[in-house]
Amino acid sequence: MSESPCSSGGIFQALNGNVYGNGTWTLVLSHGFGADQTVWHHVVPFLACFFKVVVYDLAFVHPGVYGAAAGKYSDLGGYAEDLVRLLDGLKVKRSIYVGHSMSAMIGCLAAIRRPDLFEQLVLLSGSPRYLNAKGYTGGFDEPAINSILQSMRANYSGWIHDFAPTAIALNNTGALMEFEHSLGRIEPEIAVSVAKTVFLSDLRWALPKVPVPCSIIRSRKDIIVPASVSHYMKKKIGNGTSKVKILRTQGHFPMLTAYPLLLDALKGAI
Repeated sequence: MSESPCSSGGIFQALNGNVYGNGTWTLVLSHGFGADQTVWHHVVPFLACFFKVVVYDLAFVHPGVYGAAAGKYSDLGGYAEDLVRLLDGLKVKRSIYVGHSMSAMIGCLAAIRRPDLFEQLVLLSGSPRYLNAKGYTGGFDEPAINSILQSMRANYSGWIHDFAPTAIALNNTGALMEFEHSLGRIEPEIAVSVAKTVFLSDLRWALPKVPVPCSIIRSRKDIIVPASVSHYMKKKIGNGTSKVKILRTQGHFPMLTAYPLLLDALKGAI
């Protein structure tokens, strides 16, 4: 019988997992919406000198994996399940996890399920909720989210052209081209589905349940995630050990646009 792509052993191959370096500690890098594992290419060579670095793609990068899972990825819990199975398949006992954007909360959910797999979480440009709510500024109101989803459905390539520079936020042609390329590789229907899942999620309830130490890293200015969100996360994460590091840069993708600053922050955090 062939092995299911969602089994512990098969998930690493299904999500195009790769391991670099052979350090004692395992460091997991998980990307965000619109990207794939190549978003880490600036930092992996350095980190692999000290850690066993695991990178993989989230399911939406691979239509066969995403489409075969029915409603599994209708919330971030499905991605957290993949992460747990991937680490079990690699026989990882404790890891340092770096999750960017949507993967920040994926890591939180996975650590709640299986705290034995994680020594520490690094939450990079993450948010538990993007919609504003009473007493909470997520950065977007409902009409803005609806407009984004409508634009994606109507003209996905045009939306990429508008959204990518906003997310990158710096005059960095290389980073912009990389992000536009990775966005363009995602099937439009899948991209809309994932965007809906991310932008309409509310995972504030999870923060007090996170059982492992967390470091929160963000750019000084990020139009996707307001600074108030990062400080909210620090306040609400239940283990009392979280801290916030502000990078002196702009944009949602410091691993592409300010990777020396990110590496310095990671050295300080882990």
